[in-house]
Amino acid sequence: MGSKQPIKKPKPHRKLGKVDALLNEKLEKVEWGEFKIEELFEIQNTLSFNKDRLTAGNEYDYITRTSQNQGILQETGFVNEENINPSGTWSLGLLQMDFFYRERPWYAGQFIRKIVPKFELNKSSILFFTVIFNKQKQNLLSGLVRDVDKAFLNANIHLPTKNGTIDFEFMENFIAELEAERIAELEAERIAELEAYLLATGLKDYTLTKEEEKALKDFENIRWNIFNLESLFGNSTRGRRLKSQNRVYGNLPFVTAGENNEGISAYIGNDVKIFSENTITIDMFGSAKYRSYKYGGDDHIAVIHTEKIPKLATLFLTAAIHKVSHAGQFDYSRNFYAKDADELNISLPVAVPPSVVRGLDYALMETFISAIQKLVIKEVVLYADRKIAATKSVVNN
Repeated sequence: MGSKQPIKKPKPHRKLGKVDALLNEKLEKVEWGEFKIEELFEIQNTLSFNKDRLTAGNEYDYITRTSQNQGILQETGFVNEENINPSGTWSLGLLQMDFFYRERPWYAGQFIRKIVPKFELNKSSILFFTVIFNKQKQNLLSGLVRDVDKAFLNANIHLPTKNGTIDFEFMENFIAELEAERIAELEAERIAELEAYLLATGLKDYTLTKEEEKALKDFENIRWNIFNLESLFGNSTRGRRLKSQNRVYGNLPFVTAGENNEGISAYIGNDVKIFSENTITIDMFGSAKYRSYKYGGDDHIAVIHTEKIPKLATLFLTAAIHKVSHAGQFDYSRNFYAKDADELNISLPVAVPPSVVRGLDYALMETFISAIQKLVIKEVVLYADRKIAATKSVVNN
């Protein structure tokens, strides 16, 4: 691959700090050469097909011209050999002219091109060229779709050069430094978010009160009794089925069975029954979870109506219920339903002497959960404090 006469073409980097200044300095010092894209890449048509031909499996990506999810509409199993596009290429969607690098073999929907390199790629050159390609978007969008191939191949791009050839080593070092800078920025952002969360939720304070210390110390001596869920909270409620294809996108969490994302399978805008916050759900496998927000649920969800119970006590109840309902007796062959919730008997602490309805010691439950939260959060708070102190030290130096 050839290069034209080197030119000086610095690429300004956003100036946010000392690291950025050093990167800008490197960009200003490197020599830049001008290349036609057709010297380095080919653009090719893809053999497209509609998604109704997709199969079960996840070995391949099915790419359409959407910009969402990097153009991936869904995963698929093997369809046929002749339509496969190899990994190590870029897809170009002829709608918004977005370029995405493909690390896996892929199939294409309509109006997709593939960009094939004429040289060996490494991770850094992939990232570098992806940025360069996407800088061509406005140029490609300003012309006719039928002229995209020609416009892309005839475009001139500027690349770092050394001794007249592309300086891939510079690309690698530059991208590595950019990634290191971004990781540091993300870490600082996450620590700041964690600090704000701890303060907003009141979890910043991890010092146990005398009552909490006593609750932990006396836990083995607590008096327990067996209680039926229906007698405590009334009949549980079952959700209603809402098929995936009928769900309308919205803001309401929709709870189904499963552990992934706490069982939230989608956010919907459908007109469904809304369950109150501060309630407990039990899914078809007997897994109990506390809900601190309003939500909808499908028919694999039973809702325990603990709305009037203090939050921390409800967390205690969730653990007590889960211990009984999730003991291996429910699975695909025998699902957990609302009627099973009504029949559950759980062990709970009772007040001595009885001071609340049915003798339940909700105050003790709250104190115990508060103590557990502080013990769990302590190391997180100390970690955040150490990282914040380290970040401030770096900034000051």
